[in-house]
Amino acid sequence: MSVSIKMFTILVDDYNEAIAYFVNIIGLNLLEDTQITSEKRWVRVGQAGGLHLLLAKATGDEQVNRIGNQTGGRVGFFLNTDDFDHDYERMLDKGVNFLEKPRSETYGKVVVFKDPYGNKWDLLEA
Repeated sequence: MSVSIKMFTILVDDYNEAIAYFVNIIGLNLLEDTQITSEKRWVRVGQAGGLHLLLAKATGDEQVNRIGNQTGGRVGFFLNTDDFDHDYERMLDKGVNFLEKPRSETYGKVVVFKDPYGNKWDLLEA
């Protein structure tokens, strides 16, 4: 038997704004946008064959209160790139909220940014 992680959820407050950010700013692909009910959609972004994000619109106080704090303030998400300098400049030009200057670590080039919901991400080139 073989198991793998294929997808994880990020809570958002608006589907269309989340799609615009993750597709137009970050550079992921819109893989699926299916209407489930009048309020709920199944929205996946990512790269074909790779890990996918499920953009889930928060419902109820408990979920709404978790938007942007799904990992207790830690970096919880990692965006890998094979051209750090290009992607950093592209994202900077598009207004991504970087929290620091890029730095070199033993594992590669890295910089921390926040998505519009407050989640912390690493942009990382190994």
